[in-house]
Amino acid sequence: MTLTYPETGRTRDGDLPAGYRHVRRHAVIGHGPAAFAGVREGMRDWQIHKLAGLRVRSAGTPGPGVSFSAALGFLWVPCEIVWLRDENSVYGYGFGTLAGHPERGEEAFEAGLAPDGSVTFSIRAFSRPASWYAKLGGPFTTALQEFVTDRYVRSARILAQRH
Repeated sequence: MTLTYPETGRTRDGDLPAGYRHVRRHAVIGHGPAAFAGVREGMRDWQIHKLAGLRVRSAGTPGPGVSFSAALGFLWVPCEIVWLRDENSVYGYGFGTLAGHPERGEEAFEAGLAPDGSVTFSIRAFSRPASWYAKLGGPFTTALQEFVTDRYVRSARILAQRH
């Protein structure tokens, strides 16, 4: 399937494109290598999404070109991983919208282990409505995105505390 927006990969470096709603969230979620490992593993096996209340269907672990669908409630939305960063002290990926998603844009999750031992979790996203019902949703659509973003941060904290 084809991505529904031209600015592929722009969540990787944080230079989000104009013409979209932007989300940037950064939080310290734990401390130490074990906490970082917990978040990394939870991101690799889609637990970051599942603990946020979403259902996930995927044929594999996050990596470039891997497609997945997620649902909050009854609506399944298709996405594809567009970049992956897997380093000693940073793990993250960005995923973009595919045809059938009510929004168009990209979202990224990134966990990091700082030199002082703090574990951080960041979300970067840009989006705009792609369907009539997302356009009609207006403030409700924005509130839903904020709600899910809060749930992702909460999920990252849970994953960090499991180790």
